[in-house]
Amino acid sequence: MRQDILKKRYFFKDEEGNPVEDWEGLCRRVTAVCAKTSEQEKEFLEVMQDCLFLPNSPALMNAGREKFSLSACFVLPVKDSMEGIFESVKHTALIHKAGGGTGFSFSRLRPSGDIVGSTKGVASGPCSFIHVFDAATHVTRQGGVRRGANMGILRVDHPDVMEFINLKKDEGVLQNINLSIAVTDSFLKALKSNSDFPLVFKGKTRRIVKAKEIWDAIIEGAWRNGEPGVIFIDRINRDNPTPHIGEIESTNPCGEQPLLPYEACVLGSINLSKMVYQGSVDYEKLSDVVRIGVRFLDNILDIQSYPLPEVERMHKGNRKIGLGVMGWADMLIKLGLRYDSEEALQLAEKVMKRIESESIAESCRIAEAEGVFPNWEGSEWQKRGIRIRNATTTTIAPTGSLSIIAGCSSGIEPVFDFETLQKRADSEYRVLHPLYKQWKESGNGDRLPPYFLTAREVSVQWHIRMQAAFQRHVHNAVSKTINLSEKASKEDIQEAFLLAYELGCKGVTVYRDGSRRRQVISSAKKSSQPVGLTDGGLKAVLDAKRVCVDTSEGKVYINVSLSEDKKPIEVFIVTPVETKFGEIYESFGRIFSLALRNGLPVEKLLSQLEKANKKYGSVASVPSAIIRAFRMLDLGALRETCPDCGGVLVLEEGCIKCLSCGFTKC
Repeated sequence: MRQDILKKRYFFKDEEGNPVEDWEGLCRRVTAVCAKTSEQEKEFLEVMQDCLFLPNSPALMNAGREKFSLSACFVLPVKDSMEGIFESVKHTALIHKAGGGTGFSFSRLRPSGDIVGSTKGVASGPCSFIHVFDAATHVTRQGGVRRGANMGILRVDHPDVMEFINLKKDEGVLQNINLSIAVTDSFLKALKSNSDFPLVFKGKTRRIVKAKEIWDAIIEGAWRNGEPGVIFIDRINRDNPTPHIGEIESTNPCGEQPLLPYEACVLGSINLSKMVYQGSVDYEKLSDVVRIGVRFLDNILDIQSYPLPEVERMHKGNRKIGLGVMGWADMLIKLGLRYDSEEALQLAEKVMKRIESESIAESCRIAEAEGVFPNWEGSEWQKRGIRIRNATTTTIAPTGSLSIIAGCSSGIEPVFDFETLQKRADSEYRVLHPLYKQWKESGNGDRLPPYFLTAREVSVQWHIRMQAAFQRHVHNAVSKTINLSEKASKEDIQEAFLLAYELGCKGVTVYRDGSRRRQVISSAKKSSQPVGLTDGGLKAVLDAKRVCVDTSEGKVYINVSLSEDKKPIEVFIVTPVETKFGEIYESFGRIFSLALRNGLPVEKLLSQLEKANKKYGSVASVPSAIIRAFRMLDLGALRETCPDCGGVLVLEEGCIKCLSCGFTKC
């Protein structure tokens, strides 16, 4: 799995799409770009090659490319005018093209039904315009290798908040945008006292509702499918290091990076799994990697390209970096500590406190040589008398792909499960957790020690307490999903949100296992899907075939999984980004797979597709793509015959032709 992800998304490729580098080559490319001295290049290479520290994905993907950003996180303002809205859409596309993800607050937009002064028309409200951002993202890939990601935020006191909460009630809507509600202190105070709560716009109260009515809708949505999440916007602004520059109103797509409008941040993560030596934490090694990581990230600000001049001005003005961690659950397993223990909480604070103090010290050392960040005067750092290079130094990101590359658990999450199914754009893997695999092969028996704990075995309270322990020593925020069992109640969701606020977290997202039909990671034990077994990088046991079919929209990749007796049992289709028929392709793939798994003969299925294709279709149609793929793989597809003479039909130059009578079908 690791190698597949590197090949598909990270390695540079030639004109034919073949990788031209390996992991060492990638590390040398990135460090050569990011280092300012030969000594730095050597240090950077050492920590990267051994996956002790990795910068965020855009740095791995884009270092060495011209006009590409190496930062992951951006926030853009959305102004209350048609010109302002579509300017933000354009800027979003440019940021996604350069490799970043974007966050927005739609709270500045007037509510639906308001009269527009310039035209005397009626405003459609923020919930209508968010669909424009989603559509623009759908056709723009980040850096050409992954689809863009967004965070959409609305204040809890906006008049359209109830409509916003229910935007993603139906699965499949706004697939490129995460939603969060910016919850205020005054709202939670009203909730606690069961009081009325005013919905306002530009200082004017539009209507008054019960705070509990809004709260119940948020809880219902989060229980239903994990959205919306919540951020505690007043707490975030109390920790804003540069309030004289502006007010924070949004975060990046995963919620761990609050940013001012037009601000950006570059992230990186330390692999805590590799900071364990002979049963103890090696704090000296950790300090060394922190120092190197801060230098690495600070250098990126000066060498990367910027998608917009406003972003360059803000990013270089505050020079925010976000050094975080991954492999926390692995560290605990190696130390023999349960995730849900007081010892683990104490260790979390001790480890993150060391990272915070060392990162500040290194940033101050850089400031001595190269100067403080330009907006230092008037900042909270100046008030404390600390001359520092970066307005923030610490963030904890989710590290989804990075943790796979590093071979460790993600962020500060507990292990989701020790055998999982993980879905990527065009493939699916059954993955064994490395420490679990090591235990199984050690001959110690099937019964795991109690410190091998999965996410669903960790209670809501312990999830939140762990997030809060790290947050106490993080300048920005902590990305943490509270993974709950399928049986979790709405009361569990409410408890998570309220406890997160009480313990000082800056936001929280919950996800109830199985609450979406399609989820990226799931327990392998719950699934009956016939997929290959990997140990995180080895070839799948079950065979799979992949065929590229050219269509008028571009290349369509059809993946066919085969059973042990070489019969097709599942079809997975990857379409071009710009396709208009994504829903149809996925529907065909799902129905076809279901039919195959229930024993329907592939010949009969393809026969029905061929009949429909002959009557209505073309060589660019969805049925045609499936038929051609199965024919190319020689998997039961009938040879297509000419409707006029019964001769053999072939595909030439984009048309189906009869070799006998000249019949064509284009």
